[in-house]
Order: sequence, then structure tokens, then C-alpha cells
Amino acid sequence: MRKLFSTCAALSLAAMPVIGIAQSGSTQISITPTSSQKVIAGAPDRFTGTVRVQSLFDAKEPARSSGGQVTFQPGARSAWHTHPLGQILIVTDGVGWVQQWGGPVQVIRKGDVVWIPSGVKHWHGATPSTTMTHIAFQELLEGTAVNWLEKVTGEQYRLMK
Repeated sequence: MRKLFSTCAALSLAAMPVIGIAQSGSTQISITPTSSQKVIAGAPDRFTGTVRVQSLFDAKEPARSSGGQVTFQPGARSAWHTHPLGQILIVTDGVGWVQQWGGPVQVIRKGDVVWIPSGVKHWHGATPSTTMTHIAFQELLEGTAVNWLEKVTGEQYRLMK
């Protein structure tokens, strides 16, 4: 079942339009070199622990897709949050966890593709002993791609072990 879900999610991602990385009104291919991509530390009100966020592309009208690469050090995690149009995570390295509010923690590993439906309260991050990197894709709805909520408490996180 897990492989079927990952395959279906990957096929869904492959069918998504790639206009989200195009420049508005441009008729030329655009390349953003790694050296010009923004890399910041995860904001303390949105993340716990050491998190590196690299913006890969921003939504440019008329497209509304944005994407970034996020690396979580052991024990690091996002706050609870939702996405108005959902989110896709592609795990590119390591092992981590994802949890939807009220549901069990799920282990995610390199190569896994995670689909988080619109409006679902969730968090994701590294396990206590491993790093995890994922590429995140989301779309803006009325200028908003994410609604940040409260932080995952140490007690909530420890319950995942």
C-alpha cells in the first residue's frame, strides 16, 4: 500500500504544471543558480531546533506554486501548520516523521513522497537521532501558502518515540 501511495503521489506530481517556476510574462527558459537561491535559518516561531530553509522558487503570477528545500537536524521539527491548497513533500535524504493532528506519527524516508491535503493540521521534521531533508511544494491561495499554528511541544514530540 505504501508503494502504491508513493507511486500515485509521484505520478500526480509529475502531472502538475511546471509554470510555477516561470517568470511572469516570460517566453524564455529561466535558470536560478544555486548561488543566488536564498538560504535562511528556520524562524524560531515556526521551527524547533536547527533547520535550514533554501527557497528554490517563489510563486510568480500567473502561477501560484512555490518550493523549497528544508533540512532538519536531529530533533528539529516544524510547528503545527496547514496549507490552504495542500502540500507535497519529497524526502531527499535521511529519516523523519510527519503527523496529522489526532493521527499517529508516520516515518518518512529518502525517496518517499508525502501528500498533505488542504487544511490538514500537521507537522514534519527529523527524528531525535537522524537528519531529514525534503523538498516542499505548495500553492498560494489569496497570497497565502501556509498558516502557522502553535509549536509542537517537547511532550508531544517525545510521545512519538
